Amino acid sequence: MAEAKKEVMTKDKYFKKYGKEQFELGKDQVMETDFPPPKRRYRIVYESFQNSIEECYFWLINYLRYDLGFLQIDKITDVFAASEHSAFFGVAQQRVGLQQDKVTQFLATIGKMIKDLFQLVRELRIIDERLGYYKDSYDTSSKSRTSAEITLKGIWVDMVEGGSKNPASVYGLARELQFTTLPDLFYAIHPMSPRQVDEMVDALEFNRKVKEVLKRKLRQFIEWKDSTYKELQVRKTFTIKYLRQHYDVIKMYMTWVKPYLRNIRRLELEGSKADTVDLVSAFEGSMVEIEILGRYIPEGNKEYFGCVLLHFDYRTRPSLSYQQEGYQRGPIHVGETKVTWRLYAWNEEDIENYKAMKAHEDFELLSTVDSSVKAAMDALGEDMMKYLKEAGEDVGEMPGAAQKEEPPKPRLFGLLSPKKPKKPEKPKKPDKFKQDKEKSNAIKATKPLMWISYKNFKKAHGMVTW
Repeated sequence: MAEAKKEVMTKDKYFKKYGKEQFELGKDQVMETDFPPPKRRYRIVYESFQNSIEECYFWLINYLRYDLGFLQIDKITDVFAASEHSAFFGVAQQRVGLQQDKVTQFLATIGKMIKDLFQLVRELRIIDERLGYYKDSYDTSSKSRTSAEITLKGIWVDMVEGGSKNPASVYGLARELQFTTLPDLFYAIHPMSPRQVDEMVDALEFNRKVKEVLKRKLRQFIEWKDSTYKELQVRKTFTIKYLRQHYDVIKMYMTWVKPYLRNIRRLELEGSKADTVDLVSAFEGSMVEIEILGRYIPEGNKEYFGCVLLHFDYRTRPSLSYQQEGYQRGPIHVGETKVTWRLYAWNEEDIENYKAMKAHEDFELLSTVDSSVKAAMDALGEDMMKYLKEAGEDVGEMPGAAQKEEPPKPRLFGLLSPKKPKKPEKPKKPDKFKQDKEKSNAIKATKPLMWISYKNFKKAHGMVTW
């Protein structure tokens, strides 16, 4: 059975399910954020025009990982925006341009190869149609053998002999040299092999000249039929292998182009940040947003983690400076750092839903290539899947194919009635009491760890603590 299509987790669907955080900026100034409501939240605004902001990020990462025991830390968001007149903007745009050139080349090649796929499948369909005539023609038990022979003879007369325009063809001889019975005899006699031609024609009661011409035409046709049948079989085998090679190359290019699309997405400047008052095009400025998720599994919990969501919001002044080692130029970011800690009790499903919501835009970008290729494959229909299977390609279950269920066999020892099929088991309802207990345990165990990271971060950076 085909797997159910996974629902795309958009922002609207996510916040309808989990709700939105209410954030108080100041007295009577409450706003909604793009985060679900946390169990606990801390926030720090740290500004320094001497120290690099990278230190804040890696200090917290290492503290969570090595000192507090958060063994798994995932990066959720990583976006960047720079003012148009800054030096870093030009460097970033050069890198984007290189990636875009590569993507353009790959997509052009993929488009051309998909176009070639249509021609290959069309050619295979024509070959299959022609082979169907040959198979019926060679099958003496087939009820459609006569029609198959007549069809092949018509193709031979039209394509090989040139039809009535050629004086030496079957119809040309009937018109020019008055062999009026030749076409009727040619389409009425169907020898299986060249050896049967003389025997079947000699049994006819016609003059010697008509028999000579009929033997010549039948012999030529049978030799042509045998040779073209073998040729079509070889051609089909070669075309199917070429189709498989084409299909594999398209998949290979698809694999190659996706990392470039991801890179472009990450290198593109975030438009919403460029429109804020914190970023002025004439100033040397940039904005960076990073979001990481640390998981902590408390003792006794099997399903729910204590999750600390760390959100970094930077407003910086990047400066491109040369490093002594290697003489390489790299950016150093100094400026304001806003760090927000949020505490949640989430299971794997909750974490995946949050990641899917955050990655929805990337998903749409990458799916444009997949959807265009999929649309082309759907247009080609089941024939392409059939040919790929003939070539040995593992393409999974053909779309639309339903599995046949075997009828139940009668039971012995007097129980002649078939066994009743088992009813599908209903999914077990989650134990709400157990879930609530694990959630409470996750919050209780992780809350002091988040507080310690918040307090020690303040201490390490010379802030007032208590």
